[in-house]
Amino acid sequence: MLKQYGYVRVGAIVPELKVGNVSFNVDEIIKQIKKADKEGVQIVTLPELSITGYSCGDLFHQDVLLTASLQGLKKIIKETANLDIISIIGMPLSLDNQLFNTGVVINKGKVLGVVPKTYIPNYEEFYEKRWFQSSLNAISNTITLFDEEVPFGIDLLFRDKVDKNICFAIEVCEDLWSVTPPSNEHTLAGASMIFNLSASNDIIGKYEYRKNLVMMQSAKTKCAYIYASAGINESTTDVVFSGHALISELGNQLVENERFLFTSRIIMSDIDISKIMNDRHKDISYMGIKPYLNHRVIPIEINDDNTNLLREYSMYPFVPNNEEERNNRCFEIFNIQASGLAKRLKHTGFKKAVIGVSGGLDSTLALLIIVEAFKKLDLPNENIIAITMPGFGTTDRTYQNAINLINKIGATLKEINIKESCLIHFKDINQDPNNYDVTYENAQARERTQILMDVANKEGGLVIGTGDLSELALGWCTYNGDHMSMYAVNTSIPKTLVRYLVKWIADTHDDAKDIVYDILATPISPELLPPDEKGNITQMTENTVGPYILHDFFLYHFFRYGASPKKIYLLAKKTFKDMYSDDEIKKWLTFFLKRFFNQQFKRNCLPDGPKVGTISLSPRGDLRMPSDGDVSIWLDDIS
Repeated sequence: MLKQYGYVRVGAIVPELKVGNVSFNVDEIIKQIKKADKEGVQIVTLPELSITGYSCGDLFHQDVLLTASLQGLKKIIKETANLDIISIIGMPLSLDNQLFNTGVVINKGKVLGVVPKTYIPNYEEFYEKRWFQSSLNAISNTITLFDEEVPFGIDLLFRDKVDKNICFAIEVCEDLWSVTPPSNEHTLAGASMIFNLSASNDIIGKYEYRKNLVMMQSAKTKCAYIYASAGINESTTDVVFSGHALISELGNQLVENERFLFTSRIIMSDIDISKIMNDRHKDISYMGIKPYLNHRVIPIEINDDNTNLLREYSMYPFVPNNEEERNNRCFEIFNIQASGLAKRLKHTGFKKAVIGVSGGLDSTLALLIIVEAFKKLDLPNENIIAITMPGFGTTDRTYQNAINLINKIGATLKEINIKESCLIHFKDINQDPNNYDVTYENAQARERTQILMDVANKEGGLVIGTGDLSELALGWCTYNGDHMSMYAVNTSIPKTLVRYLVKWIADTHDDAKDIVYDILATPISPELLPPDEKGNITQMTENTVGPYILHDFFLYHFFRYGASPKKIYLLAKKTFKDMYSDDEIKKWLTFFLKRFFNQQFKRNCLPDGPKVGTISLSPRGDLRMPSDGDVSIWLDDIS
């Protein structure tokens, strides 16, 4: 049952149509509504004036058409009375000596409400004021249909009896294109979904503009926007309609139809209401003003029969699927990171940077960021003090990659082997060097950090941190070891994005590409435990903490949208069904939750670093969380 997770299935129908042939249009509408209902759609909209056709012109002044339209609505209501689906039908209606272009909401044999169009276009190819009046000219706030008095007006909200956050409102075509769309008011009053019945013709450039308009409205009003426009079967006397339909949520397009088809088609998607509400709760500016409309609330019943989630979720929520978009994202991130570091160096007056280079991905990314920052400041690369610090687990592969990369970019190489100093330290604290426990590992991490800090003091430079967002989320860093630096450039880059970012830098800058490609192919490891007899890495990070692809997925949905563990589990099972068993997913989700809560004390004293995406765990910015918060209720949610 998806409603308990905050999902509502919505749809948009563009039906086959004959202009003025109400009987044909009604039969097709009924057919398509029944089809949508079988697919589990709970709320569906049709285009503007879909019963008659939008392009009837002066035929709207014919009583025959208006009477047939009313009888057509009556037939739709009767034929869909046994369905759970809520349908929004476009049609002309007469009230207060005027004709209105309306959206009629029906469900289970009843009319729930009627919403008239407010902005009546009367310019260029549009001349609707010849037939229709604006909602602002309405006198009555009810209308009698089939001996029943029902609400009439733009002030209507349709709200679920059980889940008050499931709430929708309606606007009609031009209303969206106006300076102050009615949906601004509706969403401030609680509507989480807006349905638009439209008849937007197509001319050059209008398709992209219209799509961006829908997505932007859903973004700024923090809602789902469901849009259905008249199709190619409308009159082509002077204009052509394409039948554009799309569904957007929080500025992201979920689904869009193919245009310019003569046959009927339906699009549908599952709207994440809880995600929308989480965004509204976090954005305090959202309710900066109160709505001026005194909305009337009409109770509705949304059934909860759907069990199959239609929506697909990316395994890599931090990484765009589209290559062009991904490259643009990498460009932005690279410049944010490098510019942040350049500003810090400029402010402090330091001309040098100190970094530990391991031959792994994180330190490679940080080193490449330093190179770019130095370029912005016109500083020589020899002022980059790159230190490789071989320890008990260092393999020849990572060691050689570190040396080669440092030399290739022209940084100043320093090699400081930490084995002897660690053995002396082990002796001082009575640590058996053959006991490969957490002390054995962390002593090496802290020794390296001490070296970096002391060299920075000696050289007059800043220690640049290399740890990434995924490690911070899990607390997978040594407290006062790699946990600490003077500026941390990777602090909001998740592990799954680091790989793409490093590859993009190598591909676009062509510095040490072959070396970087081998680093990309190296297993993720802290290299704190001795290698095997063949010199290969034995300590695989993901064998201990779990797959980063899962943890980044958990982090994104948990932190970005406040999803509950049981909902994250639902999404992960669907997304990773071919990669991990349900038990594995639950195991690592439990691990993630425990670590996220228990390791907060490390995040509460993080060094400065640039925020580059929607998620940052900085205690000065996005995450104000107690170090001793109890994880129990989150674990109970998936038990």
